[in-house]
Amino acid sequence: MDRYTVFNRELDYIKNERIRKSSKTLIDLLPDYFFEVPASSTGKYHPAFALGDGGLVRHTKAAVRIAHELLNNKCINNYTSDEKDLIILSLILHDGIKLGLPREKYTKVEHPILASKFVQDNKDNTELLDEEIKYICEAIESHMGEFNKDYKGNEVLPIPKSKHSRFVNMCDYLSSKKFLDIKFDENNNIIN
Repeated sequence: MDRYTVFNRELDYIKNERIRKSSKTLIDLLPDYFFEVPASSTGKYHPAFALGDGGLVRHTKAAVRIAHELLNNKCINNYTSDEKDLIILSLILHDGIKLGLPREKYTKVEHPILASKFVQDNKDNTELLDEEIKYICEAIESHMGEFNKDYKGNEVLPIPKSKHSRFVNMCDYLSSKKFLDIKFDENNNIIN
């Protein structure tokens, strides 16, 4: 079974067939642990639905669903169809290398840079255009927003500057808030 099927509902949000096909390829190349681990290695920084086995996938699905809802609100969004697709893909991949390569026990502070590198290293396996890769990587690299410092207080990640990077940061930020109580079914799909 292809691993991208975990994200079938989220992939349906992507309208451009070339971007959807590339998304499936990249998801299938993610490390096995992405599909198994909690969103927070310590449990401190994410809501209950994002903890436990498969929690990182549920966190990712929550971020994508928040984006989907906002992108479909005509008062909020002014993105092109392809930009919407690239935002969805950026959110699917944003924590794809959260524990590093090879896998480590705890979240790697630089995981946004590692996820961006993963996309760049695998671009030849996709049909994504160079400017689309750049768009995705910019959003992924800065998705941590203001939480861009290492444990010593050194700034190690970029702050989101572009409109789409700030949007991706906002969706990730909201999906990590403990006050959200998103319900999932037994297949890790969000219950409407």
